[in-house]
Amino acid sequence: MEFSSGLARLKQARLSGARRELYPHSLQFYRDPPTENISLTEFESFAVDRLRLLKVVENLGVSHVRSSDLYKTKLEAELRKLKFPYRALAEDDYEARRKDHISHFILRLAYCQSEELRRWFLQQEMDLLRYRFNELTGGLRQKFLEHVNLSFEAISEDVKNELAEELQTSTPGFTMNKVREQMYYKVGLADAVDLFRARRVFIKDGFAYVPLKDIDAIVLNKYRASLSKALAMTARSLPSIQSDERLQPLLNHLSHSYVGPDYSVQKNTGNICLDQIDALSVKSFPPCMRQLHKALRDNHHLRHGGRMQYGLFLKGIGLTLEQALEFWKKEFIRGKVDADK
Repeated sequence: MEFSSGLARLKQARLSGARRELYPHSLQFYRDPPTENISLTEFESFAVDRLRLLKVVENLGVSHVRSSDLYKTKLEAELRKLKFPYRALAEDDYEARRKDHISHFILRLAYCQSEELRRWFLQQEMDLLRYRFNELTGGLRQKFLEHVNLSFEAISEDVKNELAEELQTSTPGFTMNKVREQMYYKVGLADAVDLFRARRVFIKDGFAYVPLKDIDAIVLNKYRASLSKALAMTARSLPSIQSDERLQPLLNHLSHSYVGPDYSVQKNTGNICLDQIDALSVKSFPPCMRQLHKALRDNHHLRHGGRMQYGLFLKGIGLTLEQALEFWKKEFIRGKVDADK
């Protein structure tokens, strides 16, 4: 009995060591696909949970400012509930990191099948990485940059004090106190081209000195390029996966679960008139669209993501193009947009 118990503890220790080696950081760029075998039940469970998470990311991005405390609180709660990594300092979340890694690659298979699906998946994954990256402490952020081979070195306080005046002058909107509070990174010009063109960074000896508030943009650009290429390569390998009768129906179901109906074919258009929208929004609209309609009526404006979602919804319930143009024009000119614009 004691021998069996000791053997079980040894196996568990070996497994933990292997997971620690595979997932040294709570963040990753998902460059290496998983190699272990998993059951179909776990395959489906991981995929559905990640879809739920990405849908929350999408909805929060439309209804909240991404840097707001409410956005962060709600997203952390969802990560915790679905058992994805949510505490960067946690040393015992290797199972959560494993789920994060495997579920990403499952959805990559499902969402590489068309340009529209790839674009949706890419945007939600970028928003998720942005939140996680900004939640890291300075030391963990540096470890992550090293982990993904981004050689961005945080400059010392002595160097920052020496260059304080130049940094303050070169960073729009920064006071001297803000410069002293902000962490700066020494970045090669090739990685900071956009910031350099916009004259938003200090340049010296072939390096850009980038504040923390802008370093996430560089990281996200790297991630976008990496994931876009990976999605294209995955799409080319689809024929070999589509021959698997177990996986293909599941992947097709996943890829259509959260991107809404296909509006490429016009159906039942013209059945809804503009005068009916307010009444229908109260009794017939789904909660998300009801909230967007109320926000539009209250503020006479919607953010881009909200306009895209609500515009497609109005099209889907039967509003013609002419009616939609009239609807948006009437509402926006009640705000800060003039009629000609």
